[in-house]
Amino acid sequence: MADRKPLISGNWKMNHNHFEAIQTIQKLAYALNSEDYDAVDVSVHPPYTDLRSVQTVIQSDDVPVALGAQNVHQAESGAFTGEVSSSMLQKLDVAYVIVGHSERRELFGETDEVVNEKANAVLAAGMTPIVCVGETLDERQGDQAESKVASQIAGSLAGLSAETVGDLVVAYEPIWAIGTGETASSEDAQQMCAHIRSLISDQWGAAAAGSVRIQYGGSVKPSNAPELMGQADIDGALVGGASLDADDFARIVNFRLYQT
Repeated sequence: MADRKPLISGNWKMNHNHFEAIQTIQKLAYALNSEDYDAVDVSVHPPYTDLRSVQTVIQSDDVPVALGAQNVHQAESGAFTGEVSSSMLQKLDVAYVIVGHSERRELFGETDEVVNEKANAVLAAGMTPIVCVGETLDERQGDQAESKVASQIAGSLAGLSAETVGDLVVAYEPIWAIGTGETASSEDAQQMCAHIRSLISDQWGAAAAGSVRIQYGGSVKPSNAPELMGQADIDGALVGGASLDADDFARIVNFRLYQT
């Protein structure tokens, strides 16, 4: 993992009302200590309706957890009913924004071009995008996984400078392993994350490839986090269901304590 500090991000998806969100972040703060935060960066990504509540807890209790959002609209403002802009998120002290999550791509038809526009909007507001890429089961079985991910990297990061790419977070999430209980083997995950780093090196240079943080996402649990996080090119995890339970999420954050 070189000297890249791991980033463990909890994507709550459409779960937890604001009361539950407050309880979860308070329990998480109780479960982690200063040594944990020294070793690992942590972000939580609640639904929009919870952001202000979680922000208040983080600030009032001085919790060293970064606030994140799950999505953003690419426009700064306008007649986009139901959408939220990057400047709105920035005013809530959001630090990380997930863009191009597979559920956004698969269920809502987001293209690489849209993901690129969203990433640029996040960057323009001074936040860091977590850019998601990954293949379907058919694509993996058809030996198209690497080409699919290469296409997503090229399209989603198009036009960004090497310095900017080096400061990003890229999340590799095999679509067939999200919410299914299936997990890519640590070897499979490492192979694809190394492929992503190689793609970035080829297109943006060795310095960008050496500093970009690459997360793995796809049924990450306390039981498999230590092995996944032990891989050379995996710099963190984008955690779904297991992040809804503060104790489970804390154990994932503390993966280093369980590595052999």
